[in-house]
Amino acid sequence: MALHKVVGVLGGGQLGRMLQQPASRMGIELVFLDPEADSPAKQICASDKHVVGKFTDEASIRELAQKCDLITVEIEHVNTEVLQALKQEGKRIYPDPDDLALIKDKFLQKEQLKTILGEKAVAEQYAVASDATSLQALGEKIGYPYVLKSRTDAYDGRGNYVVRSAGSIAEAVKVLADRPLYGEKMVPFVRELAVMVVRTRDGQVHSYPCVETQHELNICKTVFAPAAVNLDTAKSAKRMAEKAIKEAFVGAGVFGIELFHLATGEMMLNEIAPRPHNSGHYTIEACTVSQYEAHLRAILDLPLPPLFTKQHCPAIMYNLLGAEDPAYIQRIYMKALELERSSVHLYGKKASRPQRKMGHVTFTGRTMAECQHQLARLLKSEQTPTTSARPVKVAVIMGSDSDGPSMQDCCDVLTEFGVGYEKEVVSAHRTPDKMYTYAHSARIRGIQVIIAAAGGAAHLPGMVAALTSLPVIGVPINATCLDGMDSLLSQVQMPRGIPVATVAINNSTNAALLAIRILGVADDDRLRQIEDKMARNRAMVERKNEGFMVTTADLDPLEAGDSVNTAAGAAQSIISAIKDKVVA
Repeated sequence: MALHKVVGVLGGGQLGRMLQQPASRMGIELVFLDPEADSPAKQICASDKHVVGKFTDEASIRELAQKCDLITVEIEHVNTEVLQALKQEGKRIYPDPDDLALIKDKFLQKEQLKTILGEKAVAEQYAVASDATSLQALGEKIGYPYVLKSRTDAYDGRGNYVVRSAGSIAEAVKVLADRPLYGEKMVPFVRELAVMVVRTRDGQVHSYPCVETQHELNICKTVFAPAAVNLDTAKSAKRMAEKAIKEAFVGAGVFGIELFHLATGEMMLNEIAPRPHNSGHYTIEACTVSQYEAHLRAILDLPLPPLFTKQHCPAIMYNLLGAEDPAYIQRIYMKALELERSSVHLYGKKASRPQRKMGHVTFTGRTMAECQHQLARLLKSEQTPTTSARPVKVAVIMGSDSDGPSMQDCCDVLTEFGVGYEKEVVSAHRTPDKMYTYAHSARIRGIQVIIAAAGGAAHLPGMVAALTSLPVIGVPINATCLDGMDSLLSQVQMPRGIPVATVAINNSTNAALLAIRILGVADDDRLRQIEDKMARNRAMVERKNEGFMVTTADLDPLEAGDSVNTAAGAAQSIISAIKDKVVA
């Protein structure tokens, strides 16, 4: 028996299928409207209430409305006019039909977002007619290349065309003929990010971690969760996503926000999906509550537990896209089943064709490197997708930017050994909230060792060690008139249960080397690097020693009765000989 109201869903594809899975567990009845009688969602939801019809057809939508208490969507390309009429008639619809109408027109969507986030938060864009003269005029205005986009019914790269020069305008007109269009200035981004945001009926917003998405032919191929970006970048992405959903829309549900991260560090919003999103599939395995369950809870006004968006482990989501070889999906499916910590999702689509989303695999692990290793085993290819940046394994944090010069040796050593690191000012006293968030999120972001530098009271290493299970290495900084002794004594006096491995004052070199040794416990290559470094150090000392060594042959003969017959005299004689050797 259903415990809650019946939910009608426009669309019955893979998103509806994954929506049905938590619904079954929670006793929530879903009814799907889809053109196919055995669509992916309907395959796993036995019901005589499903509707076969287009989600743009008024009669089909009204038939669905009669069978449910409220309506939601798993695709945005729906008949929003009918939904707006149903809302006026008293039917509950989430997200709100006005939200869907705004998002459905991507040009209007971004114009609205500009008023909320600012002109620079979205790419420069202009509505344009679909004739060659208009497109050429636009190219002269914003420059080539630019992206020509359909305002409606565009997804997975369909409905987009890159106009590289005036010579490609004729082909653009052919590809996007008879569509409402707009042109967008090309954005020179360094990576694409995404954030899933949950909006409740009372307008509260909650966001999942910021992830990096990588695309193949404009289709999302791989998602790295969390993104390999610093904490400030991740926070900036989440703030922009949350602000957009909170202020631009009124309805409840899950929204997928795609963003561009620029080389300047700035963030630009690309587009919004008013539904569960490809970039949030990883939440099924890696988060407290998946995006699908969160969507149901939000639209049904069910409680959401504290920290429900928390990610418990790193994850990689890899889309299984159809290929020319019809047996490809079956082969990779069987390979994935052999691997540890891999979760395979097939969507039940009968026909495979190139670039069609047939399923996905999610890998989880203790670190992002583990997830990448599993993906490499699946693909058995040197072209395994990797994050846009070197995986960050060491966090170098300090209480003040004035500690930066003392920590430069640490950064130089990490660079020498090819260890990815991030460097950030995290003050225990001036930014305690940031310190708390940073320490709690470090492990989930793939950090394996934290090096914390602090002078004076030097609370940062100990406070961070109290907040994370990761190893923390403390670097006392000579920042006061006490020559760094105050910070040294502060760091070595940690209470039992709060270990901090403290190195000598200002000796950030040893902090880096110790961090690399810790990484080497699970990485033989790192240990070999350390052993090579030790061998070079030994050789250097031996070379210096060749011109420094003293033997008894350098001493005067010991005569009977001489004062050197005493131990003190012998020692003094040796010291004198060494001094003579050094002077010589």
